[in-house]
Parts: sequence; C-alpha cells; structure tokens
Amino acid sequence: MQKWILYFFGHMSAQYSVELKWPFAVVIVDHNGIRETIEGTKIVSSTTTAVKGSEKLGLISLIALVIGSMLGGGVSSLPQNMAKGASPGAVMIGWLIAGVGMLALAFVYQSLSMRKPNLDAGPYAYARAGFGDFVGFNSAWGYWLSAWIGNVSYVVLIFGALSYFFPIFGAEGNTWQAIVGASILLWAVHTTILMGVRQAAIINVVTTIAKMVPIAIFIVAMLLVFKLSTFNFDFWGAATPTLGGVMTQVKSTMLVTLWVFIGIEGASVVSARAEKRSDIGKATIIGFVGALIIYLLVSMLSFGVMTQPELGALPAAASMANVLEKAVGPWGSVLVRIGIVISVTGAFLSWTLFAAEIPYRAAKEGMMPRLFAKENNNGSPAGSLWITNIAVQIFLIITYYFNSTYLSLFYIASTAILVPYVLSGAYAFKLAMTGESYGLTEGRNKDMFVGLVATIFGIWLIYAAGSQYLLMCALLYAPGILVYWWARNAGGEKAFTAVEGLIAVGLVVAAAVAGYLMWTGALSAS
Repeated sequence: MQKWILYFFGHMSAQYSVELKWPFAVVIVDHNGIRETIEGTKIVSSTTTAVKGSEKLGLISLIALVIGSMLGGGVSSLPQNMAKGASPGAVMIGWLIAGVGMLALAFVYQSLSMRKPNLDAGPYAYARAGFGDFVGFNSAWGYWLSAWIGNVSYVVLIFGALSYFFPIFGAEGNTWQAIVGASILLWAVHTTILMGVRQAAIINVVTTIAKMVPIAIFIVAMLLVFKLSTFNFDFWGAATPTLGGVMTQVKSTMLVTLWVFIGIEGASVVSARAEKRSDIGKATIIGFVGALIIYLLVSMLSFGVMTQPELGALPAAASMANVLEKAVGPWGSVLVRIGIVISVTGAFLSWTLFAAEIPYRAAKEGMMPRLFAKENNNGSPAGSLWITNIAVQIFLIITYYFNSTYLSLFYIASTAILVPYVLSGAYAFKLAMTGESYGLTEGRNKDMFVGLVATIFGIWLIYAAGSQYLLMCALLYAPGILVYWWARNAGGEKAFTAVEGLIAVGLVVAAAVAGYLMWTGALSAS
C-alpha cells in the first residue's frame, strides 16, 4: 500500500501518468518512459516506453533482423555439417523435427508479444515474469554472454573468409592483421549503432538483401545440376556403418540445427522499438519460414550434386563454396565467399544490437547494474553497447594468443542461449495452464500445446548439444551472481529469496565441479 500512496499522492501530479487496468492492476508511466505494472503492492513488470518515433522499427526492418541474425556463417557450412554425420534420409527427418520445434518456439514469441504487450526484451522479460527476478536475470545474463562471445566468432570468420583473397589474414582469421581488421569493423559497427538503432536496422536490411543473392544463385545452380541417382545414393546410410543408426544420425543433425536457428527471437528482443506490436509476431514467423526454406534447399540439394561421403569430407568452413565450385567452376567458390563476408557482417550487426539491448532493458528494471542503462541522445543503448564491445575487443585479442580457449567458451555460450529459449516456452505453457491473460471463453489448448512442444524441444536441443556443455555453462552463469547482487544492492532491494538462494548455490557448486573436471581433463569442450 505504501507504494501506491507514494505514487498517487507524492509524485503523480509532477511525474506520472496513470492507466487503470481492471480489476486489480494499475500501470504507471513516468516522464522518463519507465512503465511499471503493479498488482496489489508488487511491481510485476517494468518496461521502457519512451522510444523516439524516429527510432521505431517497421515490419521489414524486424524481418531483416530475424533473418539476418539467423543467416550468419552457419548456412555456408551446412552441406558439410549436415552430411558429416547423417545420410539424406536422416537429414530430412532432422529438419522435420527442427522445423516443428522451432515453429512452436516462433508461435510462442508471436503469442507472447501480443498477450503480454507490457513485456519487452523477449526471452529475458518472459523468464522474469514467469519465474522471478533471479531467473529473469540469468536469462538476460546468459543471452548477453552468448551474443557477444558469438560476435567474436563472427568477426574472426569474416576475416577467415577474406583470407581466400588476402592470405595475410590466415585461414583461421586470427593473425595479428586479421585481429586489427576485425577491431576496425567492430568499432565501425559500434559507431553505426550509436548513431541510432533505426539507422543500424536500415543497414541490416541492405546486407540481408545482399546476402540473399549468392544463396539464390547457389539454389538455382543446384536445381540445374541436381541428379536423383546421386541424391538416392545410400539414402539411409546403411552402407556407411560409421554413421550409426538412423536416430544416431538424426541426433547429429540436431547439433547443427542448434546453431543455425539461434536468432529466431530477434524481433522479440527489440519489441520496445517496434512501430506496431503485431509486427513482432509477423516478423518472427516470416523470418523463421524464410530461413527454414533456405536451410532445407541448401542442405538437401547438395546431396544431389555430391554424395554423403564426398560432402562429409569437405572442409567444414564454407562448404557451400566447394559444392558450387564443383557445379559451375571456380567463380562459384568466389561468389559464395563474398556472400559469406556480407552475410556474417549483417549477422554481426544484428547480434551487436541484440547483445546491447537485453542488458539495457534488464538494467532499466534494476536487474543489472545501472551502467548498462545509459543511453545517448539518439536513443541508443550506449552504456550497454560500450561494455559489450569492450568485452568483444578483449576476446579478439585473446583469440590471437589462445584460440582453443576462445573456441571452448564459444561452444559453451552457444548452449547457454538455449536456457532462455526453454524458459520462454515454459512461460507460454504456464500462462495457458493458469489462464492468465486469457478471456473466459478463449481457448487455451492450442497455446498450451505449443508452449509444451517448444519447452520439450528446447530441452531436447540441450541434450543433443551435450550435457558437458550444459555443465560448463555454470562457469559462465556463476559470476553473474555477483553482478546481480551488485545491481539489487545498489537499488536497495533484497537480492535473493530462499528459492533463488538455493539456485545460486546450485550454480556455484556446478561451476566448481565443472572447473575441477576441466582442470583434471575429465571434462572438455573439444
């Protein structure tokens, strides 16, 4: 009650506007754009609504963010990645499972964006609303770590691809010349986003369109030279005992689909900047369907040009270039490698924005230190962006000296991002189960089913990625406990409930176990 008295009698006339929500909630918006939804005496959500009109993102920009973030470097490696451990038949089953699971997750983000319009910043906001502050913080922390560590791999991959034309960068993209070039690109993107999120999104639209050109040429070329006899060669992998049974092969494809669909939540992450709330769901579905079609065509048509053993033996990086070169000659390899540079640069731009946006939103709500909440005159999340890109710069330098250490952290971080996915699905399932945000006559069975499928699929992906990665994730999550305590203490709030304290202790114990096993060599990310 004290919170209500403070608002209504102490500050309302000077600082706040009020929206009543019947029967027991009130929404209070202050002049700094902080929107708080209060039920009883508890703030159940707090979001920033003051985004400049000029910084709003339309449907095309949102679609480009979703597709641009998913279609990074993964698509260029798909032919070899999928064929390495699976036959054509198993790959088809793998895409079917991935398609159903990721479609369910796409529907989850579409539904939540409309059913919970007061929640911005996607996976973080849903985890916090559904399972409490500390779980929400961990969703934001894991997503942030995954995003910026993944960005290190993007800039390294860009200069690895450029080494085909400029050998000075090295095949792995980690020579000192490559690190200098990557650093220049990093701070150029940084400056672009500081100029305004909308301007960065427009550039992302251009790069997304540009990256489609080599992919379209690849698909057309594959259709022209496709041979059914090559495609049907050892269709189920029976003649290749090293592949194992069909389900073993399918599991190996999950390890690939795990990476290529990361970014499906892109429109939800920047939901506070969308011109129309309905565009968030549309962009998510359109982006997912577009990416799925591209992935299917690139991976399956390659089996009609080269057999599974031939594809599996290709170099892992840029195997699309090798397949197109076989089909049309050397110019095909050159085209694909140029496309990789454009594609990964666009993905790097998208993920730099995502990496800054999530902690920015969390800091606005007191879940992360206020340093992350600072913004510049253009409405860009400047504080979060500086912290994020300084971290990327440090890791770029680390890759020059300790490449293997970077690779281990990248694989762990890629698994960490699945935790926010599972929590998003679980929150949608919880809403449908309890009936919260549903009308008396509104059917909930469909949303309940979709939420359950998305949750189970997320758990399956974690299993497919390997339990060792999940255990090592604790090494990244455990330091976040101190960051969370710092943020809550600065705001004068109690850091942990009893249950949250147990979760924190569990993370510390898991991190200690993982550290010990890695020290003894019993646990490895390689």
